[in-house]
This record gives sequence, structure tokens and C-alpha cells, in this order.
Amino acid sequence: MSSLFYWACQVMRDQHSAVPNHVVLISLCARLGAVPNHVVLISLCARLGAGTTRLCAGIVSVAKPISIECKMADYSNSLYEHLEEETGVKTGYVKTGSLCLAQNQDRFLSLKRLASRLNVMGIPWDAVVSPPDVNHALATAAARHGVQIHERTTVNHVMMEKGHVTAVETDRGAIECEYFVNCAGQWAYELGQASETKVSVPLHGCEHFYLLSKPLPEPLQPSTPVVMDMDGRIYVRAWQGGVLSGGFEKNPKPIFTEGRNQLEIQTMQEDWDHFEPMLSALLRRMPELEVCEIQQLVNCPESFTPDMRCLMGETPGVHGYFVLAGMNASGLAFAGGAGKYLAEWMTYGYPTANVWPLDIKRFGNLQSSRTFLRHRVMEVMPLLYNLKVPRWDFQTGRQLRTSPLYDRLDTQGARWMEKHGFERAKYFIPAGKDLLSLDASKTFYKPDWFDIVGAEVKCCKEAVCVIDMSSFTKFELTSTDDQALALLQHLCANDLDVPVGHIVHTGMLNERGGYENDCSVVRVKKNSFFIISPTDQQVHCWSWLKKHMPDDPQLHLEDVSWKYTALNLIGPRAMDVLGELSYVSMTPEHFPSLFCKEMSVGYANGIRVMSMTHTGEPGFMLYIPIEYALHVYNEVMSVGQKYGIRNAGYYALRSLRIEKFFAFWGQDLDPFTTPLECGREFRVKFDTDIDFLGRASLLHQRQEGVSRRFIMLVLEDHDTELDLWPWWGEPIYRNGELCGTTTSSAYSYTLERHVCLGFVSPPSLDGSPAAVTPDFINRGDYEVDIAGQRYPAKAKLYPFSSLFAQQRRRKDEMELSNFQGK
Repeated sequence: MSSLFYWACQVMRDQHSAVPNHVVLISLCARLGAVPNHVVLISLCARLGAGTTRLCAGIVSVAKPISIECKMADYSNSLYEHLEEETGVKTGYVKTGSLCLAQNQDRFLSLKRLASRLNVMGIPWDAVVSPPDVNHALATAAARHGVQIHERTTVNHVMMEKGHVTAVETDRGAIECEYFVNCAGQWAYELGQASETKVSVPLHGCEHFYLLSKPLPEPLQPSTPVVMDMDGRIYVRAWQGGVLSGGFEKNPKPIFTEGRNQLEIQTMQEDWDHFEPMLSALLRRMPELEVCEIQQLVNCPESFTPDMRCLMGETPGVHGYFVLAGMNASGLAFAGGAGKYLAEWMTYGYPTANVWPLDIKRFGNLQSSRTFLRHRVMEVMPLLYNLKVPRWDFQTGRQLRTSPLYDRLDTQGARWMEKHGFERAKYFIPAGKDLLSLDASKTFYKPDWFDIVGAEVKCCKEAVCVIDMSSFTKFELTSTDDQALALLQHLCANDLDVPVGHIVHTGMLNERGGYENDCSVVRVKKNSFFIISPTDQQVHCWSWLKKHMPDDPQLHLEDVSWKYTALNLIGPRAMDVLGELSYVSMTPEHFPSLFCKEMSVGYANGIRVMSMTHTGEPGFMLYIPIEYALHVYNEVMSVGQKYGIRNAGYYALRSLRIEKFFAFWGQDLDPFTTPLECGREFRVKFDTDIDFLGRASLLHQRQEGVSRRFIMLVLEDHDTELDLWPWWGEPIYRNGELCGTTTSSAYSYTLERHVCLGFVSPPSLDGSPAAVTPDFINRGDYEVDIAGQRYPAKAKLYPFSSLFAQQRRRKDEMELSNFQGK
């Protein structure tokens, strides 16, 4: 990751300052080395000496989400193209282009989806480059800016004091530093354990094979396009007149399960039997290669993460300890952009792009079990080339975190998905029915669960449904005086100084006004608050709160996620069910919206009942002490029988929230999205003089106007039965011009159409962003591009559901009137 050396210097140069005295860079990479004076960087670049490897912005995007990774790869491409000119060091950079092959219709559709999204990002070409030469060029450039590089330096220990990095103990003595970057690749996990406070770096190594041939009788030119046959699980490219070919087999071989033996990388053996399926696929694709002479079958390690996305950012709980590792066989493609963003992160406190999908805080210690990692990477590595349909799920590492109701729900037909290690029900198969496997020709079309989810949505709207939402992150913040309120008033955009029992929906913003968290906060007592956040925010939100908490023994933060089971009762009959179980009126007159009471439900006492549902539908959230969970659930289901109660899952929840135009953090909201851009200005306490985090930026934005806006799009002329379904990331066009992308989508059973949510922006004026106006939204002709085909759409700044519901009621009344007249 020598690009970080280079980019740290670039950022410092942009600030018109010399290299500071508090960063030390140490490299354990054979071709690099290690040290300036203010960051400690540990780098073990795999693949050095492997000749050339491909740099392609598109290869990872077929196999996994493409937004931030494509930005990193595209930047790397641009950086490497001009690196020789800047440094005088040859890098072997050659534009090649690429050919992505499809052996079936579904693969072809996935490539068409990819192509439409890459066109939006303006990614024009692929290239190949020599990794050792790129590393040499970057290190040369960094050294010219004052970076010192020490080779063959062993790191023994990372030293810390009061949660801050202070020094690194090496075989050459201790080196004081304020920042430390773990780029140790295969050994990043072990290095994370070698500190006074152990740092979790969830990755695991696998053997990786690629074949080098001698020059062909008619040598291949360096500009020969890279060929990827993902159905054959191979890639092939020109290499010194011959070919370099590798792939990602179905049965990978995990390695380095014990200790930290760096020499193992030098002694890994050829395994022709293991490589044979990929060799056969290569020869089927290029039969003339049968006559070429093999030079070497290389076996080198690659490290993989639990979700196929790399790890970067500052670790929770240790200030100044950064990680950049787990590149999932795409290290060279991502290195330039990753180094850029991490250098920005260390210098400014944040990167200039949304890197949350790669942030190491998306994982916790629970994903660092060696057994979990070993099993998961055996699934992850083949998935790089597997065809994945929308909403696919990992099969390994499951049942790690479960609700007390898991077995009960499983016996009732629950089909499960996993979020941050927590099992959540997608939908429930009715008794006597079962789902067949997906039809291979329909994987991107109407799914087989369509009618099941539709029935759950109907029940939510007409009767009552129960959704187990125990996975939500839950914190309690308490103090002896008003310290808890003061902290939340500083961190939250909305006003938390409300009467006891009130619920406030609010964002926790950064200094730029972007969302670091989107949560619901309940004031349960004068100096006690209950904070409910998204499931995957458990580590990030904790870290954000702790980062801003004063050192005050009277202020206490506790993660109580495991203490409560959460049941969401959605539907107009929810009040009847709870009324019978509590002997208390649950009507809006007695239990207003966004209110919380501790109540008895059945025999259980101390249940936190909240009048909200996260969907916009009527109903309640029940936060139940875990020991009462099964009793309360059984009572709710028993009493609810007369009201048509049934279980529902997260797919129904998704449909309901999207048709109500509810934005979710991590999908629609991120650290670069402000409340003004997504129509949540009413959740900002502008009318107070409280100087909350992000206030100045929001005031400035309100004065200047927003340059992009969150909108709702309802597809027209789109056949749910026959046409491809939208997923997310689809390009949005206005009057024929690209104006944005979708962030989430779902079929609305109420509107009987697909609904997409996303952001749009007007064309810039003289290079400056233009402000979005209501006329821009309302007077445009919109289209959504799904795999290259554009579908017209109606755009609005408010939900369609109420309008369509009124039209449908009028239509039903007219039909009933005509029937009665006849």
C-alpha cells in the first residue's frame, strides 16, 4: 500500500506544510521499506514479484457492489497512468480494455446492469500495470517529500496510552508516533492482536493460484484486452508475450491459521490438481493454448473479509490506529484510491467520499472468530465470480446472533437473512407451502416470494402483523445531572429536551451536516435516554458517542442491545391486541404518536411500549426484557388470532417504508447526506440557539440552497411480471440527461408499482453546483435505467401512497355503487 506513502505527502503538500514530526511509516514489504516521522504504516504487499497483475475498475463490480470500490479503482487507474511522467519510474502501464463474457442469460443481464452503472460513473477503460514498479514509483515520490523507508524491520508491539497510539516497538527499538496504519495484508489479523488493546481485523488468507506461460509462437501484444469468463471462474491477460491466467475456484484452501509465520508465503506449493478445473475452463475458452509451454503455476496468498469488501479506517476504541487491509484479491486496483481516502481521513478527520461500506467499524469482535473467518472466506472467495441475484444471503457463519424467538419463528416458516451477524426473518412461508429454488432464467425478475410478501403487507395494512426487530442497536445513556441531555443536544440535530416519555427521531450529524447516525431517542427519565439505531450501527454509533463523551464519571453509556427483544406490531388492530393484554386503552387519544410508556403485557411487567413502527403505518414497538420475550410473543399471537394476526418479515417492512418515502441510514442516508437534502429540515432545531454538531454547515446550506434532493420515483410502463426489477444504484435521467442514481427500491403492493428512492441534481452552472428547486423536480420527465432499458417514472417530494389510496377508494366506492344500483 505504498500509495498511502504518496498520498500522505500529497495531502500535506496541499496544506502547504512540511511532513510533520509525528508519523512513522514502517513497511515489511520486500520491495518497499519503512519510516518518516508521524505515521507508522505496516505493509505486507502480496503479489510483489508476480510480474504484472490487472488493474480493472470493472472486475470487482460484477461480483459485488460497485460504488466506492469503483471510485477507488478509477482513481488508481488515473494515478498509475500519470505516475511515470511524475516520478520518472517506469510502471508498465498499458491500456488494454477488457472483455467480460457471459455463458448464460442471467450473467448477461448482470453485465448489462453493471455497464449502465459504470457509464454513470464515467469509467472509460481498463489497464494493466507492474505492481513492483508501481510500488517503486510511489515510494520514490514519497521519499522526495521526506518519507523515510526502513526495510526488514520487525514490529513486535503497538503501544498505547489512555486509548491513544503512542509508539511502535520494533527490533530496531521503539518509534514514537501518533498514528499507526496496519497494512499488513495476510498478517493484519495477528498484528491487530499485538497491541496493548487488541484490535479486531476480520480477515483470513486463502491460497490463490495463477498460471504463467512462456511466450506464444505469435506473442500476445501488451495491449491485448483482459478476458474475464466468470462463469468459467477465470481471467486471462497477456504477460511477456504469453498469458497470465488465474481465477477463483469453488473450493478455496484457507491458510495461515496458526501464528504469524511470514516465511510461509515463500514455501507455498504448486497444486495442479486443485488448479485443474480452472485450467480446463481456460483451455475450453482458448483451445490454442494447449500447445503453449507452461513457465510456472504460482501459489500466493490473498486475504479476504467476511463480506468481500476491504477494511479501512480508524479502529473503534483506539485513537490513531488505522487499518487498510483485506483487499479481496483487488489490492492493486484499489490501492491508489484507498491510499488517497485514508490519507485524507488521517489528515482531515474524514475522507472526501462515503467509505462507510468499507469502514472497519461495520464489523465487531463477533466477526473475528478464527472459525467464523475460516468458514466464511471459503464462501467469499468463490463468490467473487459467482452470479448473485438481488438480495442473496451468505450461507456460512450463520446463527451467530439470534433472538430468543428464533426457534419459535423458524418452526412457523421463517426464511432468514443476516445483518451484522444477527438473524432476521425475510418472510414466512405459509403452512403447507414451500418455495422452489429460483428459476435460473428469472433471477433478476419477479421473485418467487412475491405473493407471500404481498400477503404480509396486506395484513399490516388491514389487520395486524408481528415483526421481530430485536437486531436493532440499543443504548442507554444516563447521568446524575443533565450531562446526558447536554451530550445529546450537542450530537443530535433534533431537540431532545422533551418531556419524559416522548420519542424523538433525529440524526447525529458530523461537522459537514451529514448523517453519522439516524436514530430514535426516548427520554425514559429526566436524565436517562434510550437510543435506538440501525443494526449495523452498533460499533460505529458506540464509537461516535464515546468519541464525543466528556471524561465524566457521572455520565454512563451502556450497550443494551442484548437485554431487549423488540417486537413491531403493525396494523390498525395492533391497539386492540395490546389493549386486551394490558387492560389499558391504546387509542391515539390515550396513547399519542411518538410516545413511550412502561406497561404490563400479559404477565410481564416493565415492557417499553412505543407508538411508532418505522414504516409510517399505525402500530407499536415493544421493547421486552429478554426473559419475558417468549411469554409476550405467545400472548400477542394468542390474543391476536381474532384480529387476523400473522408473522411478517423485513421484506414487507422494506416495501412499507419505501412506499411511505422513509429513508434508511446506510442505504439512503450517509455521512455526506444532510437533513436538508432528504426533506428532514423539520427534524433540525434551527429555532433554538443550541450549537449542535453540523449546525453551521446546515445554516450555510439552507442559505445557499441544496444541490441535490432525495426524491421518490414510481415506475410507469413497467411490467412486474415480465420486466427486470430495479434493485439499487440504477441511473436516473431527467429530460434525457443523467441527473442521479437510485439508493433503494421495492415493489409497492399498495400502488401496485415499483417505487425507487434516490437523489437527483440539476446540471452545474459554470462548474458550480446549482440549487435544486421545486420546478426542477416537478417539471421534468424522468426515466430509470434498468440494465440499459429506460422506464418512465413520476417523481415527487412526498409519498404517493395517500394519493393513490384515495383514488383507489373512490374507484372502489364507484364500483360498489354501480353494483348496488344494478
